[in-house]
Amino acid sequence: MVPKFRCNCVITSALDVLGDRWMLVIVKQMLIEGKETFKDFTESEEAIATNILSTKLKLLEEFGIIIKTKRPNNKKTNLYLLTEKGLALTPILVELGTWSDSYLRDVHPNIVNGDVIEFLRKDKVGFAKELEKKYRKKLATTIRLQ
Repeated sequence: MVPKFRCNCVITSALDVLGDRWMLVIVKQMLIEGKETFKDFTESEEAIATNILSTKLKLLEEFGIIIKTKRPNNKKTNLYLLTEKGLALTPILVELGTWSDSYLRDVHPNIVNGDVIEFLRKDKVGFAKELEKKYRKKLATTIRLQ
């Protein structure tokens, strides 16, 4: 698939790929929540419709943000894993979380709180590094099992 970009602006081009309702949610689910199978995504609280999920996973794969492989112990189950390009979105997700924590609490007071958010508030660079480190460790284990 050849993507259609609205213009040559770097920000608009990034939004043409990632700016819809679901793309970054799926990346967040993989990075932070450990989702890796179609079933994992369908059971998440965001409640993405299966047809939309299929389309978004294919797009993420086409853009090289994720790869699709098979589960080592069950060749029928597809695994979706972040690539380096996908992991490079970590700081963007952290910045979105920081912005949301600072500016959306007044209109959405039930946004999650706790130790994880405190870590994000105090050290967003360290928070991002920790997310990437945990994901890379999980990825290495998954690849080693294949």
